[in-house]
Amino acid sequence: MGDVLAGFHAAWEFESDSVLIRYERGIRTPKLFQALGERRVPLTAIEAVTLTPGKRGTVVLRAEPRPGADPLMEAADGQLKEGSDPYRLVLPAERATLAEYYADELRALLTESGPAERHLVPAPEAPRQFKAYDAKASFDGRTVAFRWFWTGASSAKWKAGDQSFPVGGLAGVEWRSPEVFEGHLRLLLRDPAEQQAAQADQDPAAVVFGLGYGPVHESLPFAAAVLAAVRAGGTAAAAALTVPAPRRDPADIAERIRHLGELHRAGLLTDEEFSVKKAELLAEF
Repeated sequence: MGDVLAGFHAAWEFESDSVLIRYERGIRTPKLFQALGERRVPLTAIEAVTLTPGKRGTVVLRAEPRPGADPLMEAADGQLKEGSDPYRLVLPAERATLAEYYADELRALLTESGPAERHLVPAPEAPRQFKAYDAKASFDGRTVAFRWFWTGASSAKWKAGDQSFPVGGLAGVEWRSPEVFEGHLRLLLRDPAEQQAAQADQDPAAVVFGLGYGPVHESLPFAAAVLAAVRAGGTAAAAALTVPAPRRDPADIAERIRHLGELHRAGLLTDEEFSVKKAELLAEF
């Protein structure tokens, strides 16, 4: 169609095989939209289009993505607030007739429905990183790394040490919104022999969120990028195993050894655990 329909916080450009959604930047625009920037959604990823009355004299045009077609929505798992739904376009009520026209035009182009066999909408690109309450999480497209904060990480995580997870060793991602109670990002390990703690704050394959830590606009795109890499397969992940890990800052290592000593003196680490972890950190100098 080649037409553009502009609403509050976003504009949809209708193309022959996709809808290009461009999100505005501004104080009132949801931060998730600003983080996404723009998204090209193939028509094969959409199974329905709805137009419903909105709040305070508005109408809402929404594209219904097919289950499994969008890694962002798969990771969100229904937890996004209505105002942060990237598939909603809110317009003034006086534009309802125009919105209905575009909804009908779009419906006529849809040919697919039901679960998608693979992701059809591009995931947020790596590298990505964000600060959780207990760690800094980073993802370079091949490996997820958690670097614990001594002020927030549990003793179980300190005992395990900083973590690195090649994509090829992951089966999926579990994201729980930081806007609800006990939000977290957990990596689901492919090896069934790996027993993961039920509580995210005790699981070295998870980071937990807190007030100001792991906000939706940072942690959800991160989760979607990891999930898309997992679904795409482990070819790129295998290459990560040959990439040497960056050397640590000596001051950071010294601080971590000091904190291990505090845990040891508090009785949270045995003599053997303290010696092993200290040797691992010294080896990184």
